[in-house]
Amino acid sequence: MKKLGIILLYLIFQAFNQDALAQDQNFYIFLCFGQSNMEGNAKFEAQDTIVDSRFQVLEAVNCDNLGRTKDNWYTAVPPLSRCNTGITPADYFGRTLVANLPKNVKVGIINVAVGGCKIELFDKNNYESYVTAAPSWMTKMIKEYDGNPYGRLVELAKIAQKSGVIKGILLHQGESNTNDAAWPQKVKGVYDNLLSDLDLNAKSVPLLAGEVVNADQGGICSSMNTIIAKLPETIPNSYVISSAGCPDAADNLHFNAEGYRMLGTRYGLEMLSLLGYKANASK
Repeated sequence: MKKLGIILLYLIFQAFNQDALAQDQNFYIFLCFGQSNMEGNAKFEAQDTIVDSRFQVLEAVNCDNLGRTKDNWYTAVPPLSRCNTGITPADYFGRTLVANLPKNVKVGIINVAVGGCKIELFDKNNYESYVTAAPSWMTKMIKEYDGNPYGRLVELAKIAQKSGVIKGILLHQGESNTNDAAWPQKVKGVYDNLLSDLDLNAKSVPLLAGEVVNADQGGICSSMNTIIAKLPETIPNSYVISSAGCPDAADNLHFNAEGYRMLGTRYGLEMLSLLGYKANASK
């Protein structure tokens, strides 16, 4: 009986050790979520399709048109959200990291975003009531994430944790919550749930939140940036990414392709600094 116990302990140790070996400490994973500007509204261009293979995306949905199957890793050639979305801040976030991190470090992103949604869609305890009242054009996108974008984000993150280490969370959302003073607290609820559900430490997993289209570009939701600016008062390990000077589309709601490149690069530069690296590019 004692011998059997020793064997069981050995097998448990071996299983744990194999899991540890399977996880690459030099594979940095980042969770991205939000609404249409995180989804990617502008069409990507030829220059955006040349990608270092060290930059990877964990596919969130099945995309036959891209030859991708959900739950699998691919080189992060856009689109990085769903099958027919555009360029997103995540594109140039990842490019900025791999261009400046040591060559043995890979970067992986997960992008779960739904155009037009409020932050309430990612509230794991109350999302169902939000989905029930959502317009049909939005529910179609939500269904691609099995009806629960937050749950799908967590599911993908757990898959990613078998391969690498989650180093940060990126958010771009707020247009649909414009002038909602409670937004920082609502974001904190989502952030805290992610930390809890994925067994993450707040001190080692920062939240980076981008401003919406800036007033200097005529942004129609730019008043929301004063509320976004308060996020670090609610989440100590959070950082606001400026959208100043990032050009937008004709609707003054979404960035254009160049705006996404600029904003994504700023996300990347901030994350590099938090990781202890310097980059040659300027914000």
